[in-house]
Amino acid sequence: MYKFIYMLDTKIFNNTKDAFVLKSDSDLKRSLFMFRLMSIPFLVPLLTFFTNLSLKLHLPVDWIMRKTIFAQFCGGESQKECLPLVKLMYTKKVHSVLDYSIEGKDSEAEFDKAAKNKIEIIEFAANAKEIPFAVAKPTGLGRFEIWEKVTNKESLSAQEQKEWERIQKRFESVCEAAYQNNTKLLIDAEESWMQDAADELCERMMEKYNKEKAIIYNTLQCYRWDRLSYVKEMYERATEKNFKLGFKIVRGAYMEKENRRAKKNGYATPICENKEATDVNFNAVMTYSLDNLDVISMFIGTHNEVSSYMALQLMGQKEIESDDDRVWFGQLYGMSDHISYNIARVNSNSIKLMPFGPIRDVVPYLIRRAQENSSVQGEAGRELALLQEEKHRREGQYVKRVQ
Repeated sequence: MYKFIYMLDTKIFNNTKDAFVLKSDSDLKRSLFMFRLMSIPFLVPLLTFFTNLSLKLHLPVDWIMRKTIFAQFCGGESQKECLPLVKLMYTKKVHSVLDYSIEGKDSEAEFDKAAKNKIEIIEFAANAKEIPFAVAKPTGLGRFEIWEKVTNKESLSAQEQKEWERIQKRFESVCEAAYQNNTKLLIDAEESWMQDAADELCERMMEKYNKEKAIIYNTLQCYRWDRLSYVKEMYERATEKNFKLGFKIVRGAYMEKENRRAKKNGYATPICENKEATDVNFNAVMTYSLDNLDVISMFIGTHNEVSSYMALQLMGQKEIESDDDRVWFGQLYGMSDHISYNIARVNSNSIKLMPFGPIRDVVPYLIRRAQENSSVQGEAGRELALLQEEKHRREGQYVKRVQ
């Protein structure tokens, strides 16, 4: 299998027939419409403003959102509603990870509910071979301010200490459910000023539950220039203590916020100086992980073709089988099908992160992702060109059939 990957076609991601094989002509038209909008810079903040305003004023716009942004980027309003789509994608060897994408909750009751919801998703995934991963967000299980205080080694009041203990309990209950159900769990990364607390808790969970294989995966935002050294230090500790590491490797989603805060508070930004430096750092972390698969399992979360191709080539050179369970490639549902489906075509582990939930709760999450994830925005032009190419290909096929 690996020999085929080593001779990989350099134009693998140009195959639009396989990339959009599951899209009907109407799906293709909707995608073209969405990515044309995303390719016009001034329209994105304008549409964001009016969408947020419509939601705030409770205007009857659900049907518009359902036919556009929700249909493009979400699997449905419930796990059950997502399942037909999950099974359909799996016919093309593309797996799914379901993400209940509700944000902004900040009460203890809501945090308890979120933990219970994550466990239910894990149990649902355990009974679906198409869904090998689940996902959890640290601040979905407890207040950001507590994570921040723990990261900064600040003293907690007696009440805050009890709150932190509840957060840890929720966090571990989700990790234990993943272990008991043999479902890999991706822990999201967040802002750097709360991340140390999350990293330390993830490491404790890895040490406890990753004894034989990676179940718990921490997320590395590689626009942070310190992530390669962090991975190397983690590797040393995992080797010494005899446990496995799981990492989801991404470029990052909070760059502007990170740089603004660093400038305002007068400290050196934790973010790489530019996109090129971020790309170098991402590829270095990815390469180091591939060099150490005896300890590290990885989820390569990227919409970047160069990094995806590089990973496939390295796997071939290192004689790593293309469906090795320690290496997965993931993209957001509704984007970069030319990467996901063409990777699946060469029998590698391809997966889509599929948001779901009530329309009015999920759309704000989608808008935030669009605003913060510069790598996704940067790929909109490429996506549009490929969609247009597929449209022309289908029109050509129709003409041939008519003739």
